[in-house]
Parts: sequence; structure tokens; C-alpha cells
Amino acid sequence: MADIAARPRAELYPEIEPFSTGMLRLDRVHTMYWEQSGNPEGAPVLFLHGGPGAGASPAHRRFFDPAHYRIVIFDQRGAGRSTPLGELRENTTPHLVADIERLRGHLGIERWLVFGGSWGSTLALAYGEAHPGRCAGFILRGVFLCRKSEIDWFLYGLRTLFPEAWRTFAEVIPEPERGDLLAAYYKRLADPDPAVHVRAARAWSTYEGICSTLLPSPETVAHFAGDVVSLGLARIEAHYFSHGIFLPENALLDNLHRLRHLLCVIVQGRYDAVCPIVTADEVRRAWPESEYIVVADAGHSAWEPGICAELVRATERFKAKGI
Repeated sequence: MADIAARPRAELYPEIEPFSTGMLRLDRVHTMYWEQSGNPEGAPVLFLHGGPGAGASPAHRRFFDPAHYRIVIFDQRGAGRSTPLGELRENTTPHLVADIERLRGHLGIERWLVFGGSWGSTLALAYGEAHPGRCAGFILRGVFLCRKSEIDWFLYGLRTLFPEAWRTFAEVIPEPERGDLLAAYYKRLADPDPAVHVRAARAWSTYEGICSTLLPSPETVAHFAGDVVSLGLARIEAHYFSHGIFLPENALLDNLHRLRHLLCVIVQGRYDAVCPIVTADEVRRAWPESEYIVVADAGHSAWEPGICAELVRATERFKAKGI
């Protein structure tokens, strides 16, 4: 994608409130929180949060020009303001893809720009490959395909860079079980006793928060350690990781050909430890028409200054194209 403006806006937009919110009943178990903000007649954009299970926040509205975009945000099954929090039943990637389509129909939207980071990029690709005709383009950040190699890196490889955080994470589990941290954590996170699952959730989520920024960020760690974020994130991540995100291995990369006719901007931190750059590089090589931006001084978080600026610039360039 060619640059439309020499230096498009790079600052977050001011805080705004939604013009509509709702709770959409999905099935006998799950109810989805959704909201719309910005311009009711504007270009629709869908924000997909990370995790899975992390939930969205009001700050996520600020990547988009509210005068141009109709900003749609929702909390995925078991996450954030959707209910019940941390619920694993009927919670799979195909369910989430179907939920997005149900929300699109509920809101009367024909096509939308899809914006997702980390797990949000995974879900964006899964949705786009299932429904390419409903997508106007993609903005992807901290690309994650949730393959076994990437999950193993998160569970074990990160100790290469964050040995102290990894040791704290691992030592929640008795030593005889540490050969399979995922199974050990999943058992505890699914335990109905809060004394068991809250401790495990906070340890898992704090570990991820510590590893998410290039420089130490107490604010990021505090956010990840909060009760709602930690329970949704840890329990649902362990659930999805344990089941290979309910998709065939490498399915997302194998089916990228379905999206190559669409515009895409990929923003990746060079020093992203949670979702290492090798995955974004693979997606770029499979989707050579995409615009690929490597932020030289950033880790994983969307709030890293360089990543945040490039995400806003990407939404501005799509705006200039009338999308």
C-alpha cells in the first residue's frame, strides 16, 4: 500500500464515549458485550482484542478518528464485560468467528475494516479467511498464529529473555509437573475453587504482562494482574492453547491466499518477546502485497510509543483511501 500522506497523524485521538452499547445473547451459555462509538454513519471498523480472553478497554477507541470511523468493539466469549467471565464451554475459534458475523448482521454492517493485535490478529485472520467478502482490509499488530512452536516459546522460550519472570511463573507449579506447564496450569485454571484458579490466573497473566514491553512498565503489569483481565486471559488462553485454537496446525498461514486481494498493514515490534517477529515475517512473505512496518525500538504491547504511533498512522491511511 503506498503512503497517502507524508506524515499522517500519529497521536491517539481524545477519549470518547459510545453512542450505543448492548448485550447480545449468543447461545444458552454466552452473552456478548458490544459497543459503537465515533460516527454512526462512518466507515465501519472492528476492533479485536488480544488474549484470547483479555477483553477490550475504552482506550482502544482512541486509535480511530471518531469523525470518520464507526468504531465497533466487543468482548469475546468469556472476556471483559461479556458473561459469564472466564467461561470455557462453547468457547472455540469457530464460535468467535460466528459471533463476529452475528454482530455484523445485528448492527447492519456490510463490510468493515478489521483491526487486531496479538490474539486479535489471529482472530482477524481466522475471520477474514472464513468471510473475506465482509472485510474491507486489515490492520494487524504483534502477529500471532498460535501454532505449537509459538505456544512452546511462550511457555518455555521466554525464560531466555525473562528468566526471573519465567521462574516466578513456573514455580507456581510443583516441580514434578513443570515438564508440562500448560497442562498443569490448565488444570488449576479450570478448578472451580477460587483459591486455586485466582492464584494461577494472576501468575500467568502477570508473567505475560512483564514480558509485553521493551522497558519495564508497572502500569502494564498492574493491568494484567487485575482480577477481570487475569481470569479471562489466563483461563481462556490455556484453553485455546491446549486445543491448538480449535483449528488445524498452520491453517491460518495456509489459507492466507484468500486475503491477498485485500489491503493490509502489519505493525510489528522488533523486540516483541511474546509474539516474536519471525511469525510476522512469515505472514509478510505469504502476503507480499501487505505493508510491513517493523518498529525498531518496541516490544509487544500496543501501547509501546512507536507501535501506538504506527497503528494510528495506519488507520489514517485507510481513512485517506475512503475505507
